[in-house]
Amino acid sequence: MKNQHRFSSNPCDSFLVLGPKASKVKIVPAYYFGELGRNGFAKLVLAKGIAGIYRGGNLQRGSVWAKIVPMSDSDANNTGPRVLIIIPAHNEAANISAAIDDLRRYIPAGDVVVVDDESGDATAEIARSKGVTVLSLACNVGVGGAMQTGYMFAVENDYDIAVQFDGDGQHRANQIAMLIEKVVANEADLVVGSRLLKGMKFRFHPLRFIGSRLLSLLVSAICRQKISDPTSGFRAAGRKMIKFFAAHYPQTYLGDTTEALTWAGRAGMKITEVSVRMSQRTGGSSAAGNIKGLWLTLCIILALLVDCLEPPITESQETPPC
Repeated sequence: MKNQHRFSSNPCDSFLVLGPKASKVKIVPAYYFGELGRNGFAKLVLAKGIAGIYRGGNLQRGSVWAKIVPMSDSDANNTGPRVLIIIPAHNEAANISAAIDDLRRYIPAGDVVVVDDESGDATAEIARSKGVTVLSLACNVGVGGAMQTGYMFAVENDYDIAVQFDGDGQHRANQIAMLIEKVVANEADLVVGSRLLKGMKFRFHPLRFIGSRLLSLLVSAICRQKISDPTSGFRAAGRKMIKFFAAHYPQTYLGDTTEALTWAGRAGMKITEVSVRMSQRTGGSSAAGNIKGLWLTLCIILALLVDCLEPPITESQETPPC
């Protein structure tokens, strides 16, 4: 039966998208752009974010090629998931403004919280001037502590999805939809954006690349699945994962990425990777230099091996391990 639709540029119009496995997710609101093509596919330009959509084709600049399907009464009551973008930041005054602008361009409906890890520059002031929520920590606790603060904020404010987004300009907001859609489709509790899948090219220092490869082999063995980029901090977490990380999150260097993966994997969480593009750092400095970074990588390898001697953390545990 041929579906009848009324299209206009009215942003109050709502549409459903027919995605993989015939799953349907509401887009509220969306602008219809162009003519309805063959097989019911049309281009939508989202007016209120991209959280909860399935791509029917290529995602470019906040628009999506998608198949329009009728909306039922039950669908009309579904407003879609609430998305929180968590930016852990330490001395990112040179980059934070551009990162927030990038998020507003591609994820206008997503809420942004910047966790300022006792920066010595104007990171917090710049973030506040952009109108986003800023949580300023009283002392420097590292990325792990900053991210756990963000996850606790997500739990307290009842968010459905939390995305970790670095404030140094490396993560691209136009790639977030690829992470979110896996969570919305219940394909994973944690989705990691990989720089190393499908021939993606990202410039690593040789020493850091060696460390990344060693960690990939070890994390893959512990999680019993291939993890190509365990040090990627570009991730999306669903409700179950958010609650877990709010209570249990490693604090060591690379623990926020690598050790967090092994904790999640050993706890039975579903983890998957998607191929994403990232940019090189545009300003500021990394948390560790190359030699120091390799030394700390060896330390995290030892920490992962020690973790394997401990019982897996379970969701029922209410306090983080010491």
